[in-house]
Amino acid sequence: MAFQSKLISISTSFLILISTIFFHFTLLSSSYMLVHHINNNNEHNSHHRRPILQANQSQCSLFMGSWVHDDSYPIYQSSSCPVIDPDFNCQMYGRPDSDYLKYRWKPANCELPRFNGLEFLEKMKGKTVMFVGDSLGRNQWESLICLTWSSVPRVATQVIRAYPLSTFKFLDYGVTLSYYKAQYLVDIDSVGGRRVLKLQDISENAQAWRDVDVFVFNTGHWWSHTGATQGWDMMESGGSLYQDMDRMVAMETAVRTWARWVDSNIDTTKTRVFFQSFSPTHYDPSEWNGGSGATTTAKSCYGETAPVSASAFLGVYPNEMKVVDAVLREMQTPVYMLDITTLSAMRKDAHPSIYSGDTSTGQKADPNGTPDCTHWCLPGLPDTWNQLFYTALFF
Repeated sequence: MAFQSKLISISTSFLILISTIFFHFTLLSSSYMLVHHINNNNEHNSHHRRPILQANQSQCSLFMGSWVHDDSYPIYQSSSCPVIDPDFNCQMYGRPDSDYLKYRWKPANCELPRFNGLEFLEKMKGKTVMFVGDSLGRNQWESLICLTWSSVPRVATQVIRAYPLSTFKFLDYGVTLSYYKAQYLVDIDSVGGRRVLKLQDISENAQAWRDVDVFVFNTGHWWSHTGATQGWDMMESGGSLYQDMDRMVAMETAVRTWARWVDSNIDTTKTRVFFQSFSPTHYDPSEWNGGSGATTTAKSCYGETAPVSASAFLGVYPNEMKVVDAVLREMQTPVYMLDITTLSAMRKDAHPSIYSGDTSTGQKADPNGTPDCTHWCLPGLPDTWNQLFYTALFF
């Protein structure tokens, strides 16, 4: 009986051991599947991002999370930054609320380091950062200047505003922050008095992209412009001219031209390349009020003063990002995707709306007529884009 009892005890212990191993295996497998799912959906190419800021043994997902109220924000005031364009200076142009300045992005499972302008300058000493793309790139460029300037307001600086290249230099550190306007990335040439968008030529723009240490590229919004806001008269592809073509086909051709230039010209031991994902607009309230159009007759972001949760935003994944995703997957050069699309979609409250230096008195009388629900106030959301950029650079 004693032998039988001992045998039963050993069997019971063995079963407990097997159950424990199975439980941990299942937990590990579930964790792997969760991380694998997150990586597949948010890190399309394994070299685009790397896990950072481990917290509680969980993987940090920089671009998944929530907005939390934080009274220690903003990092700077619009009145103390010398470069904010009237388009983005919402406080100067009469925005009555300020809560939109008090939100901090909280990624899943970790905390973002607070932007430190002095550390940024010390680590980037003697280097150049260039934003290349449309006015959303200019929005981010000015934000980075303001964030950095706020830490060292007395250092010697130099600013040159020009087209297509503008620069801001922190002379004491030899740091240059540049913005190069190229809303389509590829070249636009004048041929017989017509603007020709050359989908397979980037050589003219790329002349200004030499000796740059960090690039942040973006494109997207201008590909859908028509009529008076269209930036070209003809498109050229494969040696033929077109009055128009499928815009996403055209965009993909241009982005592939850019990708070939990057793969052929970037030395990854010296230069890092980032691509900023599509910045969402907020012209359709049905996208964030559960699909109901009955709650408002407005067709704009005017009067919006608080973010929404990711689950409340019904916006679809932009076709422009599908194009970029497809091209980046096939590139040889590591390109880090700053995936700001979803976190920005939650910030319906952060646009200039009618509080822009470009808004006329007549437009302000009809705030739902032509508000700016594309760009972003400064201080504001682009500061978070740069906080993510700063994190990706140094951590």
